[in-house]
Amino acid sequence: MRLDNELQRDVAAELNWDASIRNEDIAVAVKEGTVTLAGSVDSYAQWYAAGRAAERVKGVRAIANDLKILIPSAKERSDPDIAHAALNALKWDTEVPEEQIKLKIVNGWITLQGDVQRQYQRDAAERVVRALTGVRGVTNAIAIRKTPTPADVKQHIRDMLKRQAEFDAENVMVEIVEHTAKLRGKVRSFAEKRDAERAAWQTPGVTTVENNLMIEVPAAVGV
Repeated sequence: MRLDNELQRDVAAELNWDASIRNEDIAVAVKEGTVTLAGSVDSYAQWYAAGRAAERVKGVRAIANDLKILIPSAKERSDPDIAHAALNALKWDTEVPEEQIKLKIVNGWITLQGDVQRQYQRDAAERVVRALTGVRGVTNAIAIRKTPTPADVKQHIRDMLKRQAEFDAENVMVEIVEHTAKLRGKVRSFAEKRDAERAAWQTPGVTTVENNLMIEVPAAVGV
């Protein structure tokens, strides 16, 4: 287990490294691996980015993001203005089926509603709106419409890796628990493991992927 003072130093360094975060008003405290971020930022996007920066540090066990969002008066926007900007942003993002998304905005807080087929569409909708000026928070209540099956996931993996002639999808076992795809078995490389996970994520209905695939390098012929 890493020492708390080491984690504090590394989280502060990660915040300083991330150019999207103005960290002059952010204080970092660590106790038994739990990171607390205190102070203020001027947008929800920075609040979110600060939390993600802390998550990237090895050894962090939990995060309490207590940062306050203090939006400068010049960037304050009314709820109708935010709604208009959000609808336009969703419309122009190619990953978002904007006709299936509904918005509710109260005091700068956006609630996303509706349903989509794939997790990446749900994630994309949230990504688009959290960067908008004047937003104070986002609740993603978008539902995943379809329930996946192991056959769905395995077919997506086959389709993604079919260019690799030696890949055998039968070596990948898929278990579905609600909307979670659990991958087990063997692949030949980290690239195959990554691509199999990406394919599982792209399966309609999958919201979580547990990638437990093992990398087994084939023995060289004639050695």
